[in-house]
Formats: sequence, C-alpha cells, structure tokens
Amino acid sequence: MKNKILVTGGAGYIGTHTCIALHQAGYDIVIYDNLSNSSREAINRVSQLIDVSIDFIEGDIRDAKRLREVFEAHQFFGVIHFAGLKAVGESVAKPLMYYNNNVSGTINLLEVMAEYKVKKFVFSSSATVYGDPEVLPIDENSPRSCTNPYGQSKLTVEHILENLAVSDNDWNLITLRYFNPVGAHPSGQIGEDPNDIPNNLMPYISQVAVGKLAKLNIFGNDYPTVDGTGVRDFIHVTDLAAGHVAALNYLEDQTSAVGFLPINLGTGKGSSVLELVTAFTKVSGQKIPYQFTDRRAGDIASCYASADKAQSLLGWQAKLSIADMCEDTWRWQSMNPNGYKA
Repeated sequence: MKNKILVTGGAGYIGTHTCIALHQAGYDIVIYDNLSNSSREAINRVSQLIDVSIDFIEGDIRDAKRLREVFEAHQFFGVIHFAGLKAVGESVAKPLMYYNNNVSGTINLLEVMAEYKVKKFVFSSSATVYGDPEVLPIDENSPRSCTNPYGQSKLTVEHILENLAVSDNDWNLITLRYFNPVGAHPSGQIGEDPNDIPNNLMPYISQVAVGKLAKLNIFGNDYPTVDGTGVRDFIHVTDLAAGHVAALNYLEDQTSAVGFLPINLGTGKGSSVLELVTAFTKVSGQKIPYQFTDRRAGDIASCYASADKAQSLLGWQAKLSIADMCEDTWRWQSMNPNGYKA
C-alpha cells in the first residue's frame, strides 16, 4: 500500500466512488463521516467492491477531540475533505447551518491537521464559487462570486486556504472545483442516494423513471440557452474520483511547495436540462414526465468548465459521455429503487 489518506465525508456520493479509486491506486484509506447524509450500507458496499474491510470512524468534523483521536491513531499522508452540506436551496433557507458545518468544520479540521503536521489537503470545492460567469468556458482565473450560501461557504474556505498557504509554505492545498457530478459506479452497487426529495437533477430524473416520484420539475424554461433550460457541465462521478487520485499523485510527486492550487474538474461541455432528460429517456426506455416551473433562487443560465489545467498539471481528463452517465445512473436506480434502504 501507498500512503494513508483520511477521507472526510467518505461515506457520501463522491466520497465512496473516490475511496474505490484510491484503493485501486494503492492508497490506504480511513473514512471519517457523521452519516448525516450517507449510510453505513454505502461503506459496506465499497468494502465488497474492493474486497477489503474499510477503516471507518463515525465522527463530525466539528468535533476536535474526536479528530485528534483519529490523527493520534494513524500516520496520514494527507486529507481529502468531502464532509460538507451541499444543497443550494437548503443553504438559502438555513445559511447558519451551512456556515457552521462547511466553514467552522473545515477550520477545525485544518487546526487539527496543523497540530499533527499533516499539511497535504485536497478540498472538495464547487463551480458555484464562480457565481454567474461573465465568460464561458470558465477557467481557474475567472472572477469568483456567489449567488447562494452554499457557494459562499465553499468560497470562504477557498479564501482560508489561500491565506493559510501564504502564512506557511509547508501547506500543499489543492482545491478541486467540481462542475455537476452525476452517474454511478458501473457495478450498480453504489450511487447517489439523497435523503428525502433529491436536490440534484440526475437523481430526481432517475427517481421519476423508477416510479418513485411522479414528475420532474424543471426550474425555468426562459434562460438564454439552446432550449431555454439551464445548461451545466455534467461529469461522471468515476471521472471525478479519478481526478482526486490524480491530485494526490501530483502532491506525492512535488519536491517544492504547491501552496494554494485551484483546479476545475469538468468535461468542458455544457448540456441543458432537457438534453439530459432526452438522453436518460433513450438509455432507460422510461418516460420522464416533466413540467416547467419558476426559476429557482440562486440558479444561473449556463456554467461549463475549461478543464485544460487539470489535463496539463494532473494529466487528467474526463472520459465518459452523457450516455454513460445516464446508463450508470439508471443501472444503480433500477437495481436499488430505494437507494441503500433495503
């Protein structure tokens, strides 16, 4: 095994897929998760897929005492930090909850890392830090601003990481700005399993397809886009997972300080909501009833990445198509109509 990595939020959607990719790349993993939006069953399935029992610790990133116990017990090479609340609409309704968890929790984690001199950090950021972009595709030098508290919490953490890198050359901080992760593991064993009604588009579509929800609400059909619906850069979650392995490999290879390094993970192509619905219908053979409703607060018209930096620095690029994303999502949803609940 290579180095040992702490994966906070490792039981979640992106975390589980990344744990598989890390194991396949030879990394030793410890998952730390409070299970607030994930389940033990997800970890069990990852263990089955990689045929290794996973070291899992239930805990909250805001609990410094618990974190110290974890760092005391393990010699970590670095941390991949997924543990965060992530629903845009919920963040508008409950901003304090988002700042408490996403910002205060991250500060707490960084303080404990500093105590134990673990200073390699891969942060799960988001394209929402770019706000409503002036120019497309969006590169890493694009202006940052936010249209909702979720995005603001990610941007605040990015500012903290920038300040940290200036204050201490020993920190190596990669912030990965994801565009729109979708899809599932090709086995159909793990995928996105939101609590209650999904906030993200793809699980909503798949739950309509499987008959769990009656119809899809499409927020706005009057945007200045190809068909009036919002355009996003959808990226397969296994491509995204590979991006985290590439980031860690990059940190391993560096002999000098990296400082604060922001990198987009996206495909570089935008697809509209209706284009995704059409692709899913074709792959699944299921009808997806939908209706247009008002635009959602904090949403923007179009957002897609320039992923050139990821390719040049990390040697990474997205490989899977919209059809692959829909096919893998449908396999997961049809095999697990109630997600991880039996």
